[in-house]
Amino acid sequence: MPHQIALQFEDGLTRFIEANPSETVADAAYRQGVNIPLDCRDGACGTCKCFAEAGRYEMGEYIEDALSEDEAAQGFVLTCQMRAQSDCVVRVPASSAVCRTQQASFDAAISEVRQLSPSTISLTVQGESLNKLAFLPGQYVNLQVPGSAATRAYSFSSLPKGGSVSFLIRNVPGGLMSSFLTSLAKEGDRMTLTGPLGSFYLRDIQRPLLLLAGGTGLAPFTAMLEKIAAGGSAHPLHLIYGVTNDADLVEMDKLQDFAARIPNFTFSACVASAESAWPRKGYVTQHIEPAHLHDGEVDIYLCGPPPMVEAVSRFVREQGIEPANFYFEKFAASA
Repeated sequence: MPHQIALQFEDGLTRFIEANPSETVADAAYRQGVNIPLDCRDGACGTCKCFAEAGRYEMGEYIEDALSEDEAAQGFVLTCQMRAQSDCVVRVPASSAVCRTQQASFDAAISEVRQLSPSTISLTVQGESLNKLAFLPGQYVNLQVPGSAATRAYSFSSLPKGGSVSFLIRNVPGGLMSSFLTSLAKEGDRMTLTGPLGSFYLRDIQRPLLLLAGGTGLAPFTAMLEKIAAGGSAHPLHLIYGVTNDADLVEMDKLQDFAARIPNFTFSACVASAESAWPRKGYVTQHIEPAHLHDGEVDIYLCGPPPMVEAVSRFVREQGIEPANFYFEKFAASA
């Protein structure tokens, strides 16, 4: 049975290929038109050295000049000797252009637009081509604004299912995409998706997770939680979701459902406005408890506007804690 290999290039593009258990990742890539760095094919030169971010694999024979024992222990691999035993994520130290691969494009149609709040729009698109769509939960795609050549970047808020996928979109007054969705969009309108992109995605869960979402930065986490709900987690997961006003709180029912389905998952939400009637007020950093940081034995995932990313980074430093990993995605609203 073939395994799915996500090749992540240094320019942010992710390309998915299938590798048979008997073939090397390099051979699988070239078979599918992706020219990752390669020279000797014998494990002797080190040209094809990449980093295995996730997954199980076996390595064939190679010399230490090409891959040292220490590098192999860290997760570096020679793709000319790597044979996947499960789905894998492999970071390639080259751009997609150098490897002669391009972003994939998918044609879809709008199936639903819902105004969840004054600040948030839910968009669902569907199409036959989306049955071939693959991405790592947390990644984003460029959506073309119908009637223009402009695109906007949005994180997937769901996993693909039955040729359908969803997004949470910030409603920006006067924004090109926002104006289309609130005033012009109708079921059946065609949209083009290009990607997937981004290095913000769910890694293998090896320790507790602290998930921090600001506004529509909740989107990648609902996709991640779908993935976790399907496979479970042996480690505790806690999500803190922060918004500006009470009306901005969306998808709370969905988070409650995840809490019921994932035994180790808990969440809380906070509202920054001083006029809020919500029980938890203030910013996300005011609701991070010492227990959530696990003395540094924690992976932090953060998606929100730049000031939030900076505030959380500063807060963690002030606690004298260095998390095992700190992954973040900054976003800014586009007009």
